[in-house]
Amino acid sequence: MGKSLLIVESPTKVNTLKKIVGKDFIIKASVGHLKDLPKKKLGVDVDNNFEPEYITIRGKGKILQELKTAAKKVDTIYLAPDPDREGEAIAHHIGNEVARFTKGKIFRVMFNEITKTAVKEALANPTELNLDRVNAQQARRILDRLVGYKISPILWKKVHRGLSAGRVQSVALRIVCEREREILAFESKEYWSITLDLEGSCKPEFQAKLLKINDEKAEIANKEEADKILKDLEGSPLVLESITKKERKRNPSAPFITSSLQQEASRKLNYSPKKTMMLAQKLYEGIKLEKKGTVGLITYMRTDSVRLSDQALGEVRNYIPERYGKEYLPAKPNTYKSKKSAQEAHEAIRPTDVNLDPNFLKDHLEKDLFRLYQLIWSRFVSCQMVPAVLDTTQFDIKSGNYLFRSNGSILKFAGFMKVYVESQDDDNTEKTETKDSDRILPALKKGENLNLLEILPEQHFTQPPARFTEAMLVKELEDKGVGRPSTYASIISVIKDRDYIQNEERRLKPVELGFMINDLLVENFPDIMTTEFTSKMEEQLDEVENGKMEWRNVLHSFYTPFKKDLEEAEKKMKDFKAEVEETDEVCEKCDKPMIIKWGRFGKFLACSAYPDCKNAKDIKKPGAEGEPETPDEVEGECDKCNSPLIIKRGRFGKFIACSTYPDCKFTKPIGLGIKCPEEGCKGEIAPRRTKKGRTFYGCTKYPDCTFTSWDKPKAEPCPECKHPFMVEKWKKNEEPSTLCPECGFKKTNAAA
Repeated sequence: MGKSLLIVESPTKVNTLKKIVGKDFIIKASVGHLKDLPKKKLGVDVDNNFEPEYITIRGKGKILQELKTAAKKVDTIYLAPDPDREGEAIAHHIGNEVARFTKGKIFRVMFNEITKTAVKEALANPTELNLDRVNAQQARRILDRLVGYKISPILWKKVHRGLSAGRVQSVALRIVCEREREILAFESKEYWSITLDLEGSCKPEFQAKLLKINDEKAEIANKEEADKILKDLEGSPLVLESITKKERKRNPSAPFITSSLQQEASRKLNYSPKKTMMLAQKLYEGIKLEKKGTVGLITYMRTDSVRLSDQALGEVRNYIPERYGKEYLPAKPNTYKSKKSAQEAHEAIRPTDVNLDPNFLKDHLEKDLFRLYQLIWSRFVSCQMVPAVLDTTQFDIKSGNYLFRSNGSILKFAGFMKVYVESQDDDNTEKTETKDSDRILPALKKGENLNLLEILPEQHFTQPPARFTEAMLVKELEDKGVGRPSTYASIISVIKDRDYIQNEERRLKPVELGFMINDLLVENFPDIMTTEFTSKMEEQLDEVENGKMEWRNVLHSFYTPFKKDLEEAEKKMKDFKAEVEETDEVCEKCDKPMIIKWGRFGKFLACSAYPDCKNAKDIKKPGAEGEPETPDEVEGECDKCNSPLIIKRGRFGKFIACSTYPDCKFTKPIGLGIKCPEEGCKGEIAPRRTKKGRTFYGCTKYPDCTFTSWDKPKAEPCPECKHPFMVEKWKKNEEPSTLCPECGFKKTNAAA
C-alpha cells in the first residue's frame, strides 16, 4: 500500500498528528489560506455574476509548490483543514491546485478533536468536499470585499486617506457608539435607600432594607422624604411579621461555545476575545506532554453548539463519582439546547480527555494556557453534575406602614458549584440576587419584636447604562445575530486597531473619529448598517451552506440597493476635505491662517499653506467646566535637553513632550497631581498603558521609580490613617467606592 498525504492548516498540528497516523502518511500544513482575492484591487467582477478572481497569497507560493510535489508521491490525499466554512474553502482551493498532480483520490476529512480515536475514525470514514459550505464562505468573503473596497475609497476622498469600513465591523462600531450616546444623554436622578441594623432574640445581628410603603414599592426621591420616614420610624415597634423558608436549586451552565468562552475568559481571566482564541487554538492543536508526546487538549474552539458526544458523556459520567462521589452524578446526562442557527454537527468546547486534570498539567503549560484549560475543563465537568441546593430564608419586618425585607441563604449541598460557578457581567442592571442573599440569618420566631440598633439612610443616583466590556459586546453581537463564532474576536480587534474605539478602564469607548465615521456610514448606508440587516445576511449565508439558497442570488439581492447607496454617497456624503474650518490662529512658521482638518486620530490644526508649509498641531480644547484651558507650555524643563515642555495630544489622549520635537523625542505622561508615595521619590502618579492597552497608574519618574497601581488614585487623604491619597474601586453589584490602600478605610462614592 502506497503512502497518503494529509494536509492540515496549522504547522503545530503536524507533530501531534505524526504520532497518531504513523509512517504511512506524509503530513503537510497550508498555514491557513493559500488563495484569496487580490489586495490591490476589488477582485470581483460585479458585471459577470460576481465572478471572483483568486490569486496565490504573497509568500505562499513555496508552500503550494511543496504540496504539489508531495501530491505526486502519494496514492491518496486527505484534506484536513479546520471543520468550518473557512476550513472548507481552504480545502477546496488546495484540492483544485493539487488535483492535476495526483492519480489518486482526494478526500475531505474533519476531526473535532486531535486525538487518536477522532483522527483514526475520520480517516476511516472520509467524505467529499461540501461545495455549499465553500459557497457560503465565498459569498461572505465577496460581501465583505464589496463593502470594504467600495465604501473605503469614498471615506478616503471625503475625510482622510487610510480610513476604512466593514460590513460587520461597522455595525459593531454603531452598537458601541449608540451605547455611548445613551450614556451622554442620561440624566441622573437622586434616590434614597433606608437600611436597618437589627437584633433579635439570638445572634447574629442582621440588616433589612425598606421594600414597601403602604404595600407599594418604596421610592424615596430626596432627603426630605427620607427624613419623614426616619421620623415615622422613631419609637415605632419593629415586628418580624413573616418568615419564609425555601429549598432552592441552582442548575449548572451549559458547556462552552465560542461566545460563552470568550465572555467567561474576559470576566474571570481578563483575557480579550482575541487572546482567548489564540490560546484555545494552541490547546486544540496540541501541547507537548512528558511521556505522552504532543496532545490536543480541547475540541475545536469555533462552535455554536452545546452538544456533547456520547463518548465524552460516558467518560465524564465515570469520572464524576470517582473524583467527587456518587451523590454528584445525576441519574441521566444533563442536556442543553443550542440556538436555532447552531451547527449541530459540531460539539461544544470541552477537554479531549477529562482524566487530564488541570492540576496534572500545571507544570506542562504556560500560565495563561493553564488558566484557560482549567476554565474549559471545570465548565465541562460541572455541566454534567447535579444542581446545587440552597436553603433560603426571607424575613419580612413591619413597622407601621413600612415593610422591610432581609434575605439570607445557606449552601446546603454544593453540587456542580464544587467545581465551577459562572460569573456575571457588570452592566448596571438590577440583580435579583445580590450579595445580601449570601448572609446567614438568625433562628428567630415569627412575631418577635426586634431591637433597632441603627438606621442607615443612604443617598444614591441612578447610573447610566454601562459601557461595553469586550465580553458584553460579544454577547450583544451574538444576541443580535451579528457575525458568527469564528468572527467575534476579529470584529472587535478590527475596530480597536482602526482606532475608532479605545479601551478605557477595560470598557469600550468610541473616539471622536469613531463617532464621525459611524455617523457618515449610518446616514449614507442606512439599509446595511443595521443589526437587522446584518443578522438577515447571516441567515442567508446559513441557507447557502444548507443548500437552500444560491450564493450568487444572495450577492445580487445585496448589491442592487447597495450600488444605489454608493452612487448617492459619492454625491451627498459630507466632504470634510473640501469644508475648510477657519480659525483665528496664525501659523508660527509662515504667518498663514491655521485651519481645522480631520486626521487619522480626529481633528487637528494645520497650516492653510500646505503642502508648502507642513506645520500641524493639536487643537487646544477648553477643560471641563471651571477648569482653565490647557496651556501650550507646562512647568518644568525637558529631562534630556532642558527645553520647555508642552502638552500634546496623541492616539491615547494628552501627554507631555519636549517643545523641540523631532530634534528631541522626550515624552512623559501627565500626572494626576498626586505625589508618588515611594520614599524619597520626587515624581507624581500618572496614568499609563500596558502593551495591550490596559490602563494602570505609575510614577512619572519611571524607570527610576517602579511604583504601580491598577486602581486609580484620588487626591484625597485618608480620614483614618492620613495616607496621602485614596484609590477608586469598581466592583460588580456594588456602587463605586473610595478605599485607602494603607488601612482599608472605605466609603461609597454615592453616599451623601
